[in-house]
Formats: sequence, C-alpha cells, structure tokens
Amino acid sequence: MDDKNIMENLLNCTKGACDLYMHGAIESPTPNVREAFCSALNTGLTMQDGIYQQMTQKGWYQVQQAPQSETQQLKQKFPQSC
Repeated sequence: MDDKNIMENLLNCTKGACDLYMHGAIESPTPNVREAFCSALNTGLTMQDGIYQQMTQKGWYQVQQAPQSETQQLKQKFPQSC
C-alpha cells in the first residue's frame, strides 16, 4: 500500500467517524452527551481538514470548481435564512 492509499483510507475513516459523531450529537439524550459528541466531531473535522490539505498539496485530492451559473441557481433556490 502506498502513501496515497494510506491517506485515502485515513480520509475515508475520518469522514465516517465524523458522520457517526454528528448522528450521535443529533440523537443525544442529554446536554453532556451532546457536548461530548460535538467536541469529538470538531476534533474529527479538524483532522479531516488536515488530511485533505496534505492530500491536496501532493495532488492526490483534486476538486473541480462548480460553474458560476450553478452556484447562482443554488443561492436562489436556497436563500440564506440566518
């Protein structure tokens, strides 16, 4: 297994953990449990970003920019509510 595959696996595992933490926070029965899941989620998101940044620097994770017309359509469809 090469470095790229290892990083891809780390990224996928971290994304999966973040998904579980998010659902744990949503379903939490008490504020203390919710805070524990939210804290774990924030840590996981920070880790995910670090992995993503390293992969991007090495050219292992490339994203395409969405066309301006599509982003404008989405902004109109889902106006900011906050």
